[in-house]
Amino acid sequence: MKNSMLMKSGLPLFIVLIAFIAAAVMIKSRKPPEQVPVDVPAFLVDAEAVNSEQVSFIVKSQGNVVPRNKTSLSAQVSGQVVSLSDVFIAGGTFKKGDVLATLEQDDYRTDLKLAEAELAQAQAALQEEIARGKVAEQEWRSVSSVAPPELGLRKPQLAKEQANVKAAEAKLERAKRNLERTKITAPYNGIVVERNIDLGQFVAMGSVLGTVYSTDTAEVRLPITDSDLMFINIAGQSSEGVPVSLTASVGGVKRTWQGQLVRSEGILDTGSRVVYAIVEVQDPYNFKASHKAPLRFGQFVEAEITSRQNEQLLVLPRSILRLDNTFLTVNDNREIEIKPVEVARTTAKEVFIRSGIEEGTLVVKSAVPNPYNGMKVRLPGDEPVLSDEAQADAQSSSTDESEKVESNTSEGGR
Repeated sequence: MKNSMLMKSGLPLFIVLIAFIAAAVMIKSRKPPEQVPVDVPAFLVDAEAVNSEQVSFIVKSQGNVVPRNKTSLSAQVSGQVVSLSDVFIAGGTFKKGDVLATLEQDDYRTDLKLAEAELAQAQAALQEEIARGKVAEQEWRSVSSVAPPELGLRKPQLAKEQANVKAAEAKLERAKRNLERTKITAPYNGIVVERNIDLGQFVAMGSVLGTVYSTDTAEVRLPITDSDLMFINIAGQSSEGVPVSLTASVGGVKRTWQGQLVRSEGILDTGSRVVYAIVEVQDPYNFKASHKAPLRFGQFVEAEITSRQNEQLLVLPRSILRLDNTFLTVNDNREIEIKPVEVARTTAKEVFIRSGIEEGTLVVKSAVPNPYNGMKVRLPGDEPVLSDEAQADAQSSSTDESEKVESNTSEGGR
């Protein structure tokens, strides 16, 4: 009975002990897992060798078309408006010397006749005084051999009559000018912007009759930033005229006109910090068929100024320039090198490098996360390069395989 109880209570403990011993033996006899080297190749980048090229910059700006000459016509004499030219109306075009309006001339013709009469009287009095002087000289010499005095020869009276003739001539000239001024003539080829008079209206001297613009030459006032001034050099090129291309949309069609940058206003605007350059366009209204379409005053245009200063620069995509003005390059050891550069100019798509990168250098054009100097990379077509850790794992695995092969060989021999 007692043996039976001992057997029932000791059997579970014995089984547990046997299981523990078996588990310990199995754990000790377990082989370590086979180590497989992790193949981590170097980061693949897209790089391209760069070369310098001759660069001529284009500076872009914009502005409004304005006339070179804008004149407010004024009356130099007073009078009633008796006639108006058909072209003297808003939008009418005229040529230099055309009569735009005429004032009443009757009073000025009368003044001209009076001036002519006064001149004739003065000339007659002068001739009479000349004759008197000759008579006085003969009478003096007939009674005396002494040289006659100037008063005896009536020279003061002669000078007075000569002055009267000059005054009459001046009065006649003024009368002619006043008569001519009753005709309001065009000072140049142009277009009428505004007319302030009408038929029958009386205008006083100095009254503004209308406003006209010249159409021989148009100007475009372009703001140039301080950073762009170094590329166009207005002061050095103004004598030759820098070519400028002007574009605008007219009736839904893009039009182009050619102009010349002739000068700058020479003053830096204190508010916007820009210098205004002046571009001239000849025959803007296309009267001589100089362009494909007229360039009207008030038109807003975009301008492209071509620089004549060629410079040897590297041209790279703007997207690969880092915020600290550096580029990622690849050296001969396929390692990343971060190089600072001197940027000459940047646009929305391109960046122009003056120094910092030599010709033939491989510049990385693809995105590289967290780059650093000495970072291993590879280029398309290169064999995959393992990292240092992967190479160590590969060497360790190779050693274990060699030892395993030798062990199997020795056991087979036994």
